[in-house]
Amino acid sequence: MILNIINEEFSVCKVADYEGIDLSSPYIFIGSTDEEKSLVCPIQLVPDNTVERDDGWKAFRVEGILDFSLIGILAAISKVLADGGIGIFAISTFNTDYILTKSENFERAIGLLQSKGYSIK
Repeated sequence: MILNIINEEFSVCKVADYEGIDLSSPYIFIGSTDEEKSLVCPIQLVPDNTVERDDGWKAFRVEGILDFSLIGILAAISKVLADGGIGIFAISTFNTDYILTKSENFERAIGLLQSKGYSIK
């Protein structure tokens, strides 16, 4: 399996609303529930109406479009990282999965995944 590194630093945020967020920008992930509105975006795009934020995340994605019948891709990646003591923030889109780790753990995470046979681009 091929994992593509995304050359951005991300922030994970809780926002008051989605006003002022350019949804056409690459790597904008939003989630809304009855309890909160969340945003993950490149750090330079964090909006003024952010209630809480956690900066310093790096990301990679699983290359290609994943069929919904595929099972365990995210679980396998997260197990490798969990076994290495690295926490993740995972995001899934229609096409694929994105995995974020804190910046200080990113190189070690990539090394662990390579040691388990993952190709990194």
